[in-house]
Amino acid sequence: MRIGIPRETKTLEGRVALVPAACADLVRRGHEVWLETGAGIKSGFPDEAYTRVGVRIAPDAAAVYGQGELIVKVKEPIAGDLAHLRRDHLLFCYLHLAAEPALTRRLLDIGLTGVAFESVEFDDGALPLLAPMSIIAGRIATQVGTHLLHQPMGGKGKLLGGLPSTERGKVVVLGAGAAGGNSAALAAAGGANVVVFDKRQDRLAEMMALGTNVTALYPYEEYVAREVADADMVIGAVLIPSAKAPRVVTEDMVRSMEPGSVLVDISVDQGGCFETTRPTTWAEPTYQVHGVTHFAVTNMPGAVPKTSSEAICAAILPFVSKLAGGDGWRQFAPLARGINVEAGKLVHPALEGMA
Repeated sequence: MRIGIPRETKTLEGRVALVPAACADLVRRGHEVWLETGAGIKSGFPDEAYTRVGVRIAPDAAAVYGQGELIVKVKEPIAGDLAHLRRDHLLFCYLHLAAEPALTRRLLDIGLTGVAFESVEFDDGALPLLAPMSIIAGRIATQVGTHLLHQPMGGKGKLLGGLPSTERGKVVVLGAGAAGGNSAALAAAGGANVVVFDKRQDRLAEMMALGTNVTALYPYEEYVAREVADADMVIGAVLIPSAKAPRVVTEDMVRSMEPGSVLVDISVDQGGCFETTRPTTWAEPTYQVHGVTHFAVTNMPGAVPKTSSEAICAAILPFVSKLAGGDGWRQFAPLARGINVEAGKLVHPALEGMA
């Protein structure tokens, strides 16, 4: 099969879907791999690293989409990408359609088959292609939020870990999955007092085991409102697979926080879990509501493209191999569950009612 790897076009997105070593495996299996020139540079992989393993370099987006049958990219297609997509394309990438009705309509109009990374699901409910980027986003959320608390960034000027004679900072994390769990672990390791909310008892137990400075609670609305009110940082990592994220933090809760506090919404890709969330980019990552700094970048892992590209590639390569092997991939349940759109129809149950 001809596999096309376009350059990512989202603002300051540096990832590439497949690194040279993965492409080498695909070429050895008889596939023809096309890379848009420069697609791997921001991740540390020049075109020469690809040509050495048999990848063909396309001079522009039109050429790579024109050659490709299976299009493998990282982020959802935007205007430039959509102009090149065809009905016969098999598209494999993050789609996040629950939060993107306009993109959903465009893909339905094109009529292609779109398999979303975030919807590929094992029988036990695990999301193997979402997990690695969730881990990175969780760690970035705490790192960025800590920086935004600094006074020159508009923050309240508080050191999260504190020190003798000063109080510790307080971090509230909504959701204890891969993203929220990593946010909480990093905040706890830095010495902050951390409160984590989740509905699953096993995850709450894991969070308690992080240390005596971690409290794990069920997300009753009253408890969330109470803990958010005096938090220095709130990290949203709520996930309903493939569906729009629920709004857990209301605008009234944001209003109750001290000026200079920080909200980081990892759930923004699925619409966000704060009522005051609106998507931002790495070029303009923050805004303020009621004196509270909001960070809601829709491609947080794109800030560390070397690490992120290697991690996502390792996760997706087995699935790319199945997709490139012919229609038999439809018999593989995890990939079949990942189909979001096909032949002009929405086929994922979490997206019912969007079209």
